[in-house]
Amino acid sequence: MSEIKYLPGKEPHPRETRSVFKNVDREGWDQSIETYIADGGYEMQKKAYKMTPDEIREEVKTAGLRGRGGAGFPAGVKWGFLPPNNEKPVYLICNADESEPGTFKDRYIIHQDPHQLIEGMAISCFSVGAHLAYIYIREEFPEGAQILEKAIEEAHAKGFLGKDILGTGFDLEIYVHRGAGAYICGEETGLIESLEGKRPYPRIKPPYFPAAMGLYLCPTIVNNVETLCHVKHIMQMGGEEWSKTGKPNNTGTRILCVSGDVVNPGYFEVQVGHVTMGELINDMCGGLKDGRKLKAVIPGGSSAKVLRADETFKIGKGDDEKEIDIWDIPMDFDTLAACGSMAGSGGVIVIDDSRSISWVLNNINNFYAHESCGQCTPCREGSLWMKKITDRVVKGQASPDDIDTLDAVARNIDGRTICAFGEASSWPTESFIDKFKDELVADTSEDYEGVAVNAERELAAAGLK
Repeated sequence: MSEIKYLPGKEPHPRETRSVFKNVDREGWDQSIETYIADGGYEMQKKAYKMTPDEIREEVKTAGLRGRGGAGFPAGVKWGFLPPNNEKPVYLICNADESEPGTFKDRYIIHQDPHQLIEGMAISCFSVGAHLAYIYIREEFPEGAQILEKAIEEAHAKGFLGKDILGTGFDLEIYVHRGAGAYICGEETGLIESLEGKRPYPRIKPPYFPAAMGLYLCPTIVNNVETLCHVKHIMQMGGEEWSKTGKPNNTGTRILCVSGDVVNPGYFEVQVGHVTMGELINDMCGGLKDGRKLKAVIPGGSSAKVLRADETFKIGKGDDEKEIDIWDIPMDFDTLAACGSMAGSGGVIVIDDSRSISWVLNNINNFYAHESCGQCTPCREGSLWMKKITDRVVKGQASPDDIDTLDAVARNIDGRTICAFGEASSWPTESFIDKFKDELVADTSEDYEGVAVNAERELAAAGLK
């Protein structure tokens, strides 16, 4: 299977650089281990197991691989946080919860190329000294869980998992754990709580940094599906060569998931920073629908701050500083952060001028109100209040004062919760009000009293104020 051909209508765009997605929609490809081995599968595990764990970790550090699950933290650095002289078991967890709205990449790897993930995990486990690993997959991927379980059985039968792998004396077992479909389980400590059989309440960091006190209070590494798959390709290319793809501090390829108001939504694997927002939307996705104009883009999943189509952004420092518009933003971690948003999980949501901003924000707020785990009062109450206020706005029953109240609620969540869910729920509201306050206010009416006024009256009537 040396020559790669893709199914009709599934050919990669010329701007793509397929690596992790090399076998997705590939003609003649199937999920079996025989097909995978015939294409060179598990050769990188054999190579890695002849190296020392430290040598593998250094290759990953040299590559500059940043996590593809949302935070963008360097994977090799995270692995280096494992405590020295540790005598407890070390665990590795693959986060396959993929629950960020707008993100749909990991499921394709799981469904079409499961052995790539298993090989990446096997190499990573050897590097960090983990003899037991879990794939935490959301309940909405039942077929994906079955595919993974079959792939693990095949890898066992061929000697790539189990006891004394490849005659190295290294033992490794991987298990699939199905979650209940909760967004909060995408947060690594909430995931760990769930894996232990408890309610998925995220842990306070410090002291519960997973690398030191993770699963069963043992050192634990948690990485995303796409991140772990890249480890195999780093072994294949070498860390230094892999780091030459993408751009400095934003190395390698990453998968962008484009949804919303474009002609051809879908997934695209590109070198990080080598494609601009305009090239992604207009060239790779076929542009906006007929007669429509771009209104806004959410570049990294629903929790990323929105970028308005007509604003400009300053990037670079000193003599390198320049001003660009939304079309010229390179799709990399650092530039999107400099523009006031984030690359996140790679979920690019395109919004055209047919969309009501009130409706978009209410849609997002409904999601976060439903998904809050309820552990922290600011998040539990605040996410519900943001939903209730935007419910009023879309119904045309809100006061202009409600927009200020909505902003105040969001800012009283931000930074006041145990985990980042608080920010994930508040940032959309904060940014939409910052960028589209006039449009939100236009959907309100002076004929209605604000929720803050009503609350004051109810408190007074109850003798509480």
